[in-house]
Amino acid sequence: MIVLGFSLAIALGVALLVWALADLGGKLLAIYRERFTRDTRSDLRELFLFADPARLYAFNLAFMLLAATSVWLFTQSLLLAALVAVLLAFAPRFVFGWLRRRRLDRVQQQLPDALLMIAGAVKAGLSLVSAVRQISAELAPPLSDEFRLMQHQQRLGVSLDDALDNLARRVPVQSVSLMVSAMRIASETGGGLAETLERTATTLRSQHAMELKIRALTAQGKMQAWVVGLLPVFLLWVLARMEPEAMSLLWTTRMGWGVLGGVVIMEFFGVWIIRRIVAIDV
Repeated sequence: MIVLGFSLAIALGVALLVWALADLGGKLLAIYRERFTRDTRSDLRELFLFADPARLYAFNLAFMLLAATSVWLFTQSLLLAALVAVLLAFAPRFVFGWLRRRRLDRVQQQLPDALLMIAGAVKAGLSLVSAVRQISAELAPPLSDEFRLMQHQQRLGVSLDDALDNLARRVPVQSVSLMVSAMRIASETGGGLAETLERTATTLRSQHAMELKIRALTAQGKMQAWVVGLLPVFLLWVLARMEPEAMSLLWTTRMGWGVLGGVVIMEFFGVWIIRRIVAIDV
């Protein structure tokens, strides 16, 4: 009877622990879903992409489970499977960040030509609002989307200054801030808007050329950061193929997990420091 009672107590304790973990996992999953859909909806709105955040969440969750299960089946390591799941949970943020940076770079490339087109339309006798409306149909995304949104805001009663401020807030780059400042100063003071836009376009073109030159000069340093960061991973793979028994201690013992955690932390900060050194702001 004592053994039976002890066994029932252990079973009850295990059941309560499983229930508590399941409840905690459900709450964490609900928090992650709410945050994912909120952030994804905001990111999609900024990128002018039209997709359902709930479907993206379901796809991301299914991909996380599939990738983690595949890693666990191939490596028999629960730690690596959990690490892959965590990395994939943060992957959408990095993807949207990369898309946002790419979009901002594209806007900066289009802006000098767009300013020259606006200046030509103003010289032809059009107002600033009419000139922006005319070139919006000729430009390619993403700058055309931003100009169209600015026009829609003006049609709803937003003033030109507020619409320009909203444009600068949506596209937080120095070139757009310079364009907005030039437009506001020229419209308020009554100066030569076309000449101001032409000088702004020349300045932005020179600045963009300098940025491209700096990127070319620092490309080797950025590549070295990735080589230094990926070299230990390659060595781990080679040693695991050559000495699987010795390397298995890294995947199956707590000390090995600690070593892997230290390696990941040092790799992250090493790559981050190198990229910060070669990141030169013009």
